[in-house]
Amino acid sequence: MARRNILGAMMAGAMALGLAAPATAAPQLPETQGVSAVHHPAWARNANIYEVNIRQYTPEGTFRAFEKSLPRLRRMGVDVLWIMPVNPISKEKRKGTLGSYYAVQDYYKVNPEFGDMDDFKHLVATAHRMGFKVILDWVANHTGWDNVWVKQHPDWYKRGADGQLEGYHYTDPNDHHTEVWADVIGLDYSRPAVRKGMIDAMTFWVKQTGIDGFRCDVAWAVPTDFWEQARTALDKVKPVFMLAEAETPALQMHAFDMTYDWTLYHTMVNVAQGKADARDLAKLYTDPAMRFPAGAYRMTFTSDHDENSWAGTDRELYGDGADAMAVLAATLPGMPLIYSGQEGGLDKRLKFFDRDPIDWHDFHRAALYRRLLALKHRHPALANPLTPGNLQLIATGNNHVFAFRRVAGRDRVTVAVNVSGVAQTFAPDGGARRTLKPWGWSISTRR
Repeated sequence: MARRNILGAMMAGAMALGLAAPATAAPQLPETQGVSAVHHPAWARNANIYEVNIRQYTPEGTFRAFEKSLPRLRRMGVDVLWIMPVNPISKEKRKGTLGSYYAVQDYYKVNPEFGDMDDFKHLVATAHRMGFKVILDWVANHTGWDNVWVKQHPDWYKRGADGQLEGYHYTDPNDHHTEVWADVIGLDYSRPAVRKGMIDAMTFWVKQTGIDGFRCDVAWAVPTDFWEQARTALDKVKPVFMLAEAETPALQMHAFDMTYDWTLYHTMVNVAQGKADARDLAKLYTDPAMRFPAGAYRMTFTSDHDENSWAGTDRELYGDGADAMAVLAATLPGMPLIYSGQEGGLDKRLKFFDRDPIDWHDFHRAALYRRLLALKHRHPALANPLTPGNLQLIATGNNHVFAFRRVAGRDRVTVAVNVSGVAQTFAPDGGARRTLKPWGWSISTRR
C-alpha cells in the first residue's frame, strides 16, 4: 500500500501520523437509519460547495462583476456555486435600505440590483463551461408583502385570527425561540394551487437558465410531501441537486440530497471557545441525536450568510482555531461549504440589508482550502454520501485531540486535530506518542 502525507509542513502545526494498524478496535458507530431513495447526480459524490453573496462580493455587487472571480474559484477547486436569492426584493416593510434577499417580490424576475436575466444566464453558462454546477437559493416558505401573488392570489397566504395578513411567525429549529419576521408573510401549503404555483416557478428557472438545482430556505417549515412533489417534477426536466436549510432526516428520504449539519457546526464553535472538547465531537458519531438515511449528504460548514451576519466572523467564533475547524469540516462525513470571503480571511460581519462589500485584502486562506478540496477530490474515502463503516474514530488518550479515519475499500484518510490552543501529545490507538502544535493537525493517506 502506498502512503502519503497530505497538507504537511506548509501548514502550521501539521505533522504526519504514520499510523500502524490500530492496537484496539475502533469504536462501533451507530448505523444510519433507512436508505435514501434520492438519486444523487454523479458529479456531487466528491464535490464541495461555495456560497456566493452577489450583493457583497464586489464593489459593483453584480452578476457580471462576480463572474470575473470564476477562474480564481476554479483554481481553488470549487465545484458547486450556491448563489443567494436573485429575485427582486419587496419594498413594502423592507428592512434596511435594500431589504432581505429572502423577501421575494416576484419569483419570475431578477433583482435589478444584480443585473438582468440575460446577465444571470450568462453567469450560469460561463460557470458551466468552466466545470461548475450552479444551484439557486429559493424561498418557498414565505414572500414579501408586495409579492405579485398577494394581489393575484390573496387566498394563497396564511392569515391571523382577524383574517388579515401578518408577519411570518418563525420558530428556530435549533433553540426553539420564536420571533416574527415582519418583512415577510407565509404561504399556505394546504392549498394545492400554492404547490402548483411554486413548482411552476422553480421549473421555470431550471428550464430557462439551466441551473442544476436549489438551496431551499427554511425547508423544514414547508411540508415534506411538497418537496417530494417538487423533486419529482424537477427531475423530469433534468437531474437536480437539492439542498435543504434543515436538519430533518425525513427530508432526505425522497426529496433532498443534502441537509445542514448544524449539530457539528455548533459543536465546533463550542470546542473552539473552550466549552467542549474532542469527547463532544466523538459523541456526535457514537451517540447521535438524529440518524440520517444511508446515502444522504450532510453539509459541513464553519460559516454561511446567517452565521457570519448574525453569529460572528470566523475570528469571533473560532479565534486561532478557525483553520483547524475548517479541516474538520472538510474531512468529516459530508460536503464542505465555503462562504464568500472565507478564503480571504473575512473579518467582519457583512450587513444583511445594505451594501457592505467584502474587503479582499488577499486570499491567504485559499491555499488551505485548495489543498483540502483537492484531497477530497482524490480520495473515495472522503465521498459525500453517508456510508456505514466509512468513519472510524481513533482513541487518542487526550481529550483535546480528535482523530478519525475515513475508509472506502483500500483507500484510507486519517486525520488528527488538536482542538485546543496548547500543544498536545497523544497516542493514537495506544501506539507511539505524537505531538501536535496548538490548533495543529495531521492528515495522512494510504491506498
